[in-house]
Amino acid sequence: MDPEKSSNSSFEDLSNLNEGEKENIQNVESETLSTKSDLNVETPEVKEKEEDELLDVIGNGQLTKKTVKKADTDIQPQRGDLVTINYTGKLSDGTVVEQEENFKIHVGDFEVVQGLDMVIPLMRVGEIAEVFTDQRFAYGTVGLSTEKFAKAPVPPHASINYTVELVACKFEEFDDLKSYEIRKEYGNRKRERANFWYNRNEFNTAIQIYRRALEFLDHNDGDPDSVDGELGISIENLQSLLDDRLIVYNNLAMAQIKVSAYDAALASVENVLRCQPNNSKALYRKGRILDAKCDTKGAIALLQKAATLEPDSKTIQQDLAKLIIKQRREEHNEKEMYQKMLGQAKKLENKPQSKQRPPSTDVTKLKLLGYIMGSILIGVAGVAMYRYKY
Repeated sequence: MDPEKSSNSSFEDLSNLNEGEKENIQNVESETLSTKSDLNVETPEVKEKEEDELLDVIGNGQLTKKTVKKADTDIQPQRGDLVTINYTGKLSDGTVVEQEENFKIHVGDFEVVQGLDMVIPLMRVGEIAEVFTDQRFAYGTVGLSTEKFAKAPVPPHASINYTVELVACKFEEFDDLKSYEIRKEYGNRKRERANFWYNRNEFNTAIQIYRRALEFLDHNDGDPDSVDGELGISIENLQSLLDDRLIVYNNLAMAQIKVSAYDAALASVENVLRCQPNNSKALYRKGRILDAKCDTKGAIALLQKAATLEPDSKTIQQDLAKLIIKQRREEHNEKEMYQKMLGQAKKLENKPQSKQRPPSTDVTKLKLLGYIMGSILIGVAGVAMYRYKY
């Protein structure tokens, strides 16, 4: 979940974990392997102890793993590997809320709850484990409804106990991803999963999965040595992949708008408009982006075009009306500002220079009277001194 995990997110940015939790996650696999290397002889008693041992994945009891059946191989999944799992999820009262068999996922692609996504790389092919996930690593403060994804509702703040079997693990080579069927299946599966997280307001998680979907729906398989046409996909199938890719770009743009990543959203929506200039959803979303970037006039032009293409869309009509009112208000405020500025300028031009006021008549008379009285007093004093002396 930057800009930016939702408080409801069950897929947390690992940077939010404390240092002890991060160190525990990084070292848990090496510690498990070092246990065997430190023992020269692996006895049945040691194996039994390992199976019964409870592994606290991040060191705070919120995510634990207990092996109930050991694996016959040492094959462990890595991030991006395609794995097949069987799993059942139960609430604390035993209610089954999730159950899948031969379920294929790519490790680290948010196709299961975060708790399972973190534990699967710690398992070996053939292993069966019991996994406890606190609500923090399950479905968080929102829970999960029964629509398509759950057998029974998961209430908010619910912890889930999973029984997981790692059936198979495969690192996919470039050749494994060249068929049209595989690319379309993977791309649309991830798009649907991204839609799931988007509808839960988990926008940053949705953005990551939309980008993964684009990797599979691209016409290039990512092989640096590949050349155009090497995939051997027909023109019709390439067009089908393009149509799916444009849907993903549109959805990605909307998720980026939700987290205020407007420049990234603009780049996403431009990818759609380059191929489909009259895509009403792309025009509408670009209009919202321009509005957020303070280009009201440009936003109105785009929404007017989108409204012409979709005259029955109430959302477009309402947003267009709001933008028109906003533009009129901006024009009115701008006009008032210019009038005030012009009025101040005229006042400054017409203001006469202040002239020095002549001294008051009363003040002049008082000064003159003071001089006369002073002269009389001096004269009287002089006469008095003369008579006293002689």
